Amino acid sequence: MTQSYLSAARELRSMIDAYAVKAGDDPVPRETVEAMASAGLFGIMTPKELGGGELGLLDTIDVIAEVSRADGSAGWCLMASASTVAYFGAYAGDAFVKEMFSDGVPLAAGQFAPNGTATRDGDGYRISGQYQFGSGIHYADWVGGGVLTEVPEGSDEPPQYLFTVVPKEKVTLRGNWDVLGLMSTASYDYTIDNVFVPEQATFLFAAPTHRRGGRLFDLGVMVLTAAGHAGHAVGVTRRALDELMVIARTKVRMGSGVFLKDSERFLEALGTLESRLRSAEAWMRETFVQAEQSILKTGKVDPSVSSRVRQSTVHVTQEGADIVRHAYLLAGTTGLRAGPLQRCFRDIHAGSQHFFASPASTLDFARDLMNTAPESAL
Repeated sequence: MTQSYLSAARELRSMIDAYAVKAGDDPVPRETVEAMASAGLFGIMTPKELGGGELGLLDTIDVIAEVSRADGSAGWCLMASASTVAYFGAYAGDAFVKEMFSDGVPLAAGQFAPNGTATRDGDGYRISGQYQFGSGIHYADWVGGGVLTEVPEGSDEPPQYLFTVVPKEKVTLRGNWDVLGLMSTASYDYTIDNVFVPEQATFLFAAPTHRRGGRLFDLGVMVLTAAGHAGHAVGVTRRALDELMVIARTKVRMGSGVFLKDSERFLEALGTLESRLRSAEAWMRETFVQAEQSILKTGKVDPSVSSRVRQSTVHVTQEGADIVRHAYLLAGTTGLRAGPLQRCFRDIHAGSQHFFASPASTLDFARDLMNTAPESAL
């Protein structure tokens, strides 16, 4: 079954790319969304008992990379929906999950930074908040948000950080998506205003109750989300280098008498860029294998393993952005014009601004290194 998801993603690449060219800066086309849904790609992370694939970490990375290679925006939207749906499938209450998955694996979007508030109302909460980056919200069935619970007056308890989702029709879209890259994700700002959600439609961000699916869900939101970002970075960077090699077969730079493919300077640069991608991807894969093996063996989350996973995701994303920038420069004015390489350039740089590519994880990783550093280098 794992191979069928990856094969489906590969078979859809040409179609996804063609629709991306046709769409331009418009949202990911409905045809692309429906094709990915029909292939079951939005359910790759969802627990099997809910009709999903519940793929391992590397398999999830590979599927998202294949779609992102075809179109960065489509891959980003796939990542956002697949992870969101999987989390609620694994952690939300039974009654709500029965509703959310009543017609199969749904489509979802949302920003889960704690930009909203939750006020207790009977067996649930009243949710309000202002959110950004609702990638794929134009086709989503459910839209999520992160909230902090309101603390009763006089209580010393800290607010709880919850994830929740509401039906798309209860959300007000505010637009405001005029950006450099990932334009077709249509990651609009949105408002949730005094919407009731049952407690079963929520879970604790830091310590969710694991109700469905295998042990991988014990890794929690941070590690599982990192897998999607790592796959996106690898896919977009791979496409950029492939496009550069296609260009090199027929491109002659001004002042040169040979095709790029016959220039030793170009070949050295290409070999270096390819080595950098393979090196970054190899370390990233190593850390995700360690995380998966650790949770399956011990049932516990190793903080140092989690730190390495998140840092390897930062590294492959930032390395990817720099690799694509060099590919863009090597392609000369061909990269300047509208086309796949320009799209990769814009998309990877947009993705590199996300929290999962930020220095925050690098600092945590470095602190772990110092905490475990030996007294003597020998």
